[in-house]
Amino acid sequence: MIPDRCFGSLLLVLIGMFSNVLGAFIGVNIGTDVSSMPSASDVVSIIRAHQITHVRLYDADSHMLKALAGSGIEVIVGVTNEEVLGIGQSASTAAAWVNKNVASYVPATNITAIAVGSEVLSSVPQVAPVLVSAMNNLHKALVASDLNFHVKVSSPQSLDIIPKPFPPSTAAFNSSPNSTIYQLLQFLKNTNSYYMLNAYPYYGYTNGNGIFPIDYALFKPLPSVKQIVDPNTLFHYNSMFDAMVDATYYSIDALNFSGIPIVVTETGWPSQGGPNEPDATMENAGTFINNLIRRVSNNSGPPSRLNIPINTYIYELFNEDKRPGPVSEKNWGMLSTNGTAVFPLSLSGSSQIMGNSTTVFCVAKDGASEDKLQDGLNWACGQGQANCSVIQSGQPCYLPNSIKNHASYAYNDYYQKMRSIGGTCDFDGTATITTNDPSYRSCMFTGSSNASSGRGLFPAGEFGPVSPLGEGPKLSVSKIRFVVSAACLFIILL
Repeated sequence: MIPDRCFGSLLLVLIGMFSNVLGAFIGVNIGTDVSSMPSASDVVSIIRAHQITHVRLYDADSHMLKALAGSGIEVIVGVTNEEVLGIGQSASTAAAWVNKNVASYVPATNITAIAVGSEVLSSVPQVAPVLVSAMNNLHKALVASDLNFHVKVSSPQSLDIIPKPFPPSTAAFNSSPNSTIYQLLQFLKNTNSYYMLNAYPYYGYTNGNGIFPIDYALFKPLPSVKQIVDPNTLFHYNSMFDAMVDATYYSIDALNFSGIPIVVTETGWPSQGGPNEPDATMENAGTFINNLIRRVSNNSGPPSRLNIPINTYIYELFNEDKRPGPVSEKNWGMLSTNGTAVFPLSLSGSSQIMGNSTTVFCVAKDGASEDKLQDGLNWACGQGQANCSVIQSGQPCYLPNSIKNHASYAYNDYYQKMRSIGGTCDFDGTATITTNDPSYRSCMFTGSSNASSGRGLFPAGEFGPVSPLGEGPKLSVSKIRFVVSAACLFIILL
């Protein structure tokens, strides 16, 4: 008899196949207040030349959305602050917005999120009462268009709504917009969306009256005598960026929400400033951006959430010389309009921004709701046009007969076929990306280098008749043990 320890060990190996996901990505914001703004097609060429895979638009510019078609680049489209009020007051206005600015472009253009307004709670508080209504109306419109599996709805907020972000463990949202914040977080939780945070260490440092050293804002190492420590948790913060993200997590915790990840939708450092802006320099901007890329690319989160990488969008692609305000406001760009770097730039720290030739697979998340997995499976096999024949009874990928296993195959088949024209790996938050090939025995997942004409090592149906697709897991423990025991024996013989 094969010992139970082999059974357990192999199960851990199989679980590990599905749990090793890609880490955080670096994206960029694309502002258009540029006097010599390149054409939309030229902008996309520049983005692709630098192998940037994620962008955020502040509106839903039709020229950019058309130019991005077929690129596979993930796009956040923006509802402007001026549009929020109308969308919040009218479900039909929201539906028209989604039809015009999202539904008419996907799947060719890979729109994955809608950013509703920009820092509404701090910059246009008079609109705050309808912000969540606008988000709800847009989400319902996405559901009606059958796009909610692929397009999330959120709203970027400034760190200013957290009046005392340090120490992070005691941070809390400003009490005045508390009810709106609570409703916003409830919406994000209900829709499996994420919190969009605009976090600027530049302002944290320049407005900090010398409380923190500039090295702390620039991700530079600090001497041991100057380590930044939260006195309540004893967590060490090696950068102001991490502290800002953690302050937001703790503020979310303070309102009794959990499981809402944070995406930094804006961060950066100006490369030039006026006489009263001595820290806006080319050197500091280059240091910040290059260290930011290295920081994000290590795939870890802030001290309180080490296992949640910090997806981040750099502010911004080009210098927006037409923007009003101080000199620094016009000089946040990373690239010149001809595509050359404004300052020495090392994008090699991020496999995502430089592109990644490693094959990736889209699989169902551990712990995902079976009802949502079933909905995702039904969509993939139906409208998504995934090839689901191999997960039918008697076929190579039918066993293990579980919704999660079947969903993983269907999700991946859809993703491999459609990713180049905008297909995403989300499925209402039930899917995730992994670099591990989930193929097993005779079941070869689409995209696997081990696939050979769609056939594996064993003939289909070798385990006999089993229950139809969709009835849930019916494979008995004895059969599982037989399969695992055979695999263990195979390993031993090797």
